[in-house]
Amino acid sequence: MTSERALALFDLDFTLVPFDSGMHWVRFLMRCGVLEDGFDEAYLALCQRYLAGEGDAVTLHRFVLGSLARLPGAQLAAFQQRFAATLADVVPAASRALVERHRAAGDLCCIVTATTRAIAAPLAQAFGIEHLLASEAQRGADERHTGEIEGELCHGAAKVRRVAAWLQSRGEDWAGFSRTIFYSDSRSDLPLLAAVSHPVAVHPDDGLRRHAERNGWPVVDDLSDLSAWGGQHRQVCTRAR
Repeated sequence: MTSERALALFDLDFTLVPFDSGMHWVRFLMRCGVLEDGFDEAYLALCQRYLAGEGDAVTLHRFVLGSLARLPGAQLAAFQQRFAATLADVVPAASRALVERHRAAGDLCCIVTATTRAIAAPLAQAFGIEHLLASEAQRGADERHTGEIEGELCHGAAKVRRVAAWLQSRGEDWAGFSRTIFYSDSRSDLPLLAAVSHPVAVHPDDGLRRHAERNGWPVVDDLSDLSAWGGQHRQVCTRAR
């Protein structure tokens, strides 16, 4: 039986937050003296290559995982707490309001991101979102990060598989919700956007914008537009299909 509850899925970078969370983490560690000067520039160069179609997502995220390998397991939690304290001023109020409206409506909320869990978890906590599907970092026998990805990167079509497996682990499935909603900025998320009943393109890249306009999906360039409408975000989503 389908309940009246919706499933609300959120991409993280450039969707809920207007920045690359990996870069935010890298620059935080640079300020803490953990990473050397120029680490952020090297990461930015990889990002630019990826956007130009000259690199792959795995290489990009593996580079950021190298920053975790600098930290003994016992220190990571402390750095995560310090990182979390930097987020209050950079998490947009409009994003908080959108998430809160879904939570207040009783919707099941989950962030689905390619960002590694160690970096994404403090951001999920900042939004009050309990559920997080993220890329997992490999750890060695001493619990220290190896700099490698554990299993499949949570990216592209893998996001659909991760959501389906997570729902199954809860004894639920897609059909058990009145609406399934996914907010994303990226064409790389087209598989999950196509899998939900109500996709929403949030200040999308050119590829996603073109696809959304062709398919009549809502295109939102400012999340404050959604949060200002209150419950009307449901009406916008309904017009998507």
